[in-house]
Amino acid sequence: MKFEEIQSFQPVVLQMLQNSIMKDRVAHAYLFEGEKGTRKREVGFLFAKALLCENRTDGKACEECNNCRRVNHGNHPDLHLVEPDGLSIKKEQIKSLQEEFSKTGVESKKKIYIIVHSDKMTANAANSLLKFLEEPLADATAILITENIHRMLPTILSRCQTISFKPLPKEYLTKQLLDEGMPPHMAPLAANLTNRYEEAVEICQNEWFAQARIIVLKLYEVLQKSPFQAMVKIQEDFVQHFKEKDQVDRALDLLLLIYKDLLQIQLGKEEQLVYPDQKEKWKSDALQVSTNRLSTSMTAILEAKRKLNANMNSQLLVEQLMLKLQG
Repeated sequence: MKFEEIQSFQPVVLQMLQNSIMKDRVAHAYLFEGEKGTRKREVGFLFAKALLCENRTDGKACEECNNCRRVNHGNHPDLHLVEPDGLSIKKEQIKSLQEEFSKTGVESKKKIYIIVHSDKMTANAANSLLKFLEEPLADATAILITENIHRMLPTILSRCQTISFKPLPKEYLTKQLLDEGMPPHMAPLAANLTNRYEEAVEICQNEWFAQARIIVLKLYEVLQKSPFQAMVKIQEDFVQHFKEKDQVDRALDLLLLIYKDLLQIQLGKEEQLVYPDQKEKWKSDALQVSTNRLSTSMTAILEAKRKLNANMNSQLLVEQLMLKLQG
């Protein structure tokens, strides 16, 4: 990925790394931590490339020199990548890395190693790495990458500068889900319910969520016609599907997002819809309701969520909400 693309959603991380290069304060070891999909690995290679670059500007790689090209092609002799061999990173892999680092730098004075899924090191591998970190070589830089910082040895953490990657923006997460083949009607919804990539994928593939979406959409549709029909719908479908408190809370989230979509249509921001397949249906609804009324409806749903967390009877709560939304 290009520097500019990652900068759009990880600006703080890139600025910190650029500053460390420009001020000549590059640490011996970094720990990149954050959720899956936040581009830790790509940033690791961008950082390594900038450190090895012959003509960098403002802490960024030029992308044109011999070193940059070799990093891009994955064959720079002074950049080493370690990944799990099977389910774990083994002691032999760390030992092999140490042997490589005992040699003089081939193309540059610097030597860099990136350890992906560093939390998956065996105990022996972690201890071997710890010795390596305790006596760092002058021109060596370690980049450890993890999605589970709590699984890392405290002694390793204490020897690394931790850089935290923020969750993906909704728009980027939606695009990533679509690129992975997730259903177009589920990807925006999942991205608005969580900013964790793995949980978003689970939502997209979960049959319960797919059915939950259908039930809430139908409930909204019926609500536009008659509050009595909405009450019947609650008895027929809603109560049967949303049985647990956390499930009712999810249903309220799904309902809240409908009203947010109506507001987005009013504001002309149709590209941000969570339910893009409902756009044509909802255009007339958006024209017939005031912005103030939409705001009141969303406030009522948020209040229902608060009451749910205060242990109010969920069925009674939803029935009262239907009456409020009907106005």
